Amino acid sequence: MMETTWDLSVFYKNFSDPALRADMEALKSLTVEGHKLLASELPVVQKLEALVRQLELLSNKYARAAMFAQLTLSVEAENREAFLTMEELSALMVDLQVFQSACTRYIGTVENLDEVIAQSDTLKQNAFILHEASQTAKHMLPESMEKWMLRMSLSGGDAFQKLRDQLMGTITVELNGESLPLPAVRGRAFDPDRSVRKSAFEAELAAYPKVALPMAFCLGGIKGEALTMCEAKGYPDVLTQQLEESRMDHDTLNAMWTAIREALPDFRRYLRAKGKLLGHSDGLPFYDLFAPVGNDTQRYTIEEARDLLRDIFGKAHPKMADFMLQAFDNRWIDLYPREGKEGGAFCSENHEMKICRILSNFVGSFADVSTLAHELGHAWHAHCMQELPLLMAQPPMPLAETASTFNETMLSHTVIASADPERAFGLLEGILMEATQCVVDIYSRFLFESAVFEARKTHTPAVEELRQMMLNAQEEVYGDGLDKEVRHADMWINKGHYYTVGLHFYNFPYAFGLLFGLGVFQKYQQEGSAFLPRYDALLARCGSDTVANVAASVGINVRSVDYWRSALDVLRAEIDEFETLAARRTAK
Repeated sequence: MMETTWDLSVFYKNFSDPALRADMEALKSLTVEGHKLLASELPVVQKLEALVRQLELLSNKYARAAMFAQLTLSVEAENREAFLTMEELSALMVDLQVFQSACTRYIGTVENLDEVIAQSDTLKQNAFILHEASQTAKHMLPESMEKWMLRMSLSGGDAFQKLRDQLMGTITVELNGESLPLPAVRGRAFDPDRSVRKSAFEAELAAYPKVALPMAFCLGGIKGEALTMCEAKGYPDVLTQQLEESRMDHDTLNAMWTAIREALPDFRRYLRAKGKLLGHSDGLPFYDLFAPVGNDTQRYTIEEARDLLRDIFGKAHPKMADFMLQAFDNRWIDLYPREGKEGGAFCSENHEMKICRILSNFVGSFADVSTLAHELGHAWHAHCMQELPLLMAQPPMPLAETASTFNETMLSHTVIASADPERAFGLLEGILMEATQCVVDIYSRFLFESAVFEARKTHTPAVEELRQMMLNAQEEVYGDGLDKEVRHADMWINKGHYYTVGLHFYNFPYAFGLLFGLGVFQKYQQEGSAFLPRYDALLARCGSDTVANVAASVGINVRSVDYWRSALDVLRAEIDEFETLAARRTAK
């Protein structure tokens, strides 16, 4: 029988393992040694080589310990040992960040950097990161301030993020006389029974007031800190900072949003058609956004999900399929929801150990199978970068969703092609449901976060103000596609991306990922298996070039509105087909 929880013993035996303590102590000594290197009189080439090696050592030690603690907390929210370890690591991270910043400042002072890089194979392998550091140096905090700003964050943004994670990991929902973890209740949004979906949605909303006030302070504290750091670093706004750190530009983002705004009426057509099919006359109520339609009420066991992924990807990309089976067989995945486990899904990679760990909350829907394909795509992306130097294996946010979206698209298109008409209709709706989340809902999240940042310039937004911001964003984007009386004003509480310190606007990468992934998948459809080496090379390149250049490597111009329109045309055609088929069913 398949193991359904992940194996974390590959990191350490437990929190008393001497190897964990040794790595924690090594972080301290390696940082001290790193500062000595910076102060040394070594020739510039040798110094840069030594600094690259030191940064790799530090990053590997930190990643191993932090993954062990963070992954433990993600499934055991009240694990005190993991919490205390993470607290200690957060303090050590300050010293590591100070050292990383000192390295960046030093690189910024190196004259004739290209000539220096040309003298060393190690530096040539890390050339992109060195050039990027030289530019980043222009936005560094003053050295005298940085350590204290970072330490203050431990009792500011970092503390608020941890509080948020604790609150969401321990919140329970009262449903039909039973106390359930939030992820299990949210999973019922996919249930074929409307009464189950509706009661779960109402129970979810009833649970949020218990945490709304502290959540508002968490969000306000984190965004306030972001504004302060942005100003201190000399960026005009947080979005510009995030785009630069994402290796993306405003032209690309604006081109994508322009095409998406043009497409919103089409997505509203889909939502209204689905609403009518389910018996709603005033748009789709929020609790029916994920309602299954057609005859795709099939539920999967985890073994069936694994076999489906093996069969589909085995025919398309055998190496990837073998890799997926390795993830299942070697306990890389924590599968089912349970109390104390956080909701959603993620993939966490360890470059040095060449392994990943995937969290899911699998309850058996096709969407859950798609989520597994998505997260395994992240894992494959990391695999494609394994032979690169560590510092060149960190894809920016927009490109980080490329492989995951490609996998979802491959899965859905393959399954729908062989399904009977009734199931194909349900699967088509599933594709559009996911696309609506990645395009429409993501745009609403972008608008919401923009509004939060604007308000936070003058005050900490209160609960009701945040709720109204969310409703305003949903109204602007969903329009008459959603029932005005049944929306989700508290979605800002549930989405963890809003609360990640140092990572803001983690919404547009999902829209980018879907539409860019569609473009990449179209290339695969046109060229077949001959495209796969270029695809894997694209994934490997994601950590060592700009977004625009990576896209151009497969012939895509992401600064062109026309590209984004062409990607959205694929979805428009599917909306047209769904609207026609739904109308026939409604007329019966």
